[in-house]
Amino acid sequence: MPLVTTKKMFEKAYAGGYAIGAFNVNNMETIQAIVEAGKLENAPLILQVSAGARRYANPTYLKKLVEAAVIDSGLPIALHLDHGNSFELCKDAIDNGFTSVMIDASKYPLEENIRITEKVVEYAHERGVTVEAELGKLAGIEDDVNVADEDSTFTNPDEVYEFVSRTNCDSLAIAIGTSHGAYKFKGEPRLRFDILEKVEKLLPNFPIVLHGASSVPENYVGIINQYGGSMPGAKGVPEEMLRKAATMAVCKINIDSDLRLAFTAAIRKYLAENPSHFDLRQYLGPSREAVKEMVRHKLVNVLGCAGKAHEML
Repeated sequence: MPLVTTKKMFEKAYAGGYAIGAFNVNNMETIQAIVEAGKLENAPLILQVSAGARRYANPTYLKKLVEAAVIDSGLPIALHLDHGNSFELCKDAIDNGFTSVMIDASKYPLEENIRITEKVVEYAHERGVTVEAELGKLAGIEDDVNVADEDSTFTNPDEVYEFVSRTNCDSLAIAIGTSHGAYKFKGEPRLRFDILEKVEKLLPNFPIVLHGASSVPENYVGIINQYGGSMPGAKGVPEEMLRKAATMAVCKINIDSDLRLAFTAAIRKYLAENPSHFDLRQYLGPSREAVKEMVRHKLVNVLGCAGKAHEML
């Protein structure tokens, strides 16, 4: 089957009380790991490419790898541009076969955010591509996203209806306390479910997106620190909070840092235990396996989308 858009995915996820995992991809091994996990759990997938991934791996290479994953797996897979920061970048992704794009104009005032988003939506919808937008600003650092804590803002629920009505976007990323990177909370983790509940009432049956939603598992951080790394104080979003959000209006949960942690932990451990090895296949294999098992856990226990692939066909 060909690449799909997120439209049917989100309709089924909203009705079923689960979320679709949106996993950032940067290389072949990560794509293989995510898709193998999806095959084993019969789950729909969103594979997303950031601006940083485009620079690192070349969007043509990544798109062909994702197309190969579709052929190999037969799963419903959407190819999504993560944090497109301009009309031009979104247009390029659409013209190159992406089935979903995010326009992130959240750094601008509301009217400018609406203007830019509306322009992207018009271009995308004419070509059968779905659009995610953002309202509110998440803190943290990840690829080209760099927002200081003091510059972050929660989404104002009173603005969401106007924003969605005027832009006609297909999904909306909101800020309720998650953040980019592996250092999400200085104190006790807390998400503003009150904001999510209000948005849900104002936009019934409309899919909401959570960015910065990695849980930063302690076992991976522990392995990294044990084998020469230094990640003191790394803390993510508790998985029970993400599962709760998935039973509400959240239909897409972004996961990036957890992939990096699993991959890096396995590499550090393998190289420390096998200092004479230099064949990259020897250490990339265990890294791919670690990401696969982590993604399987997310699909089953956090997102709730395991066994749902058939609903998208």
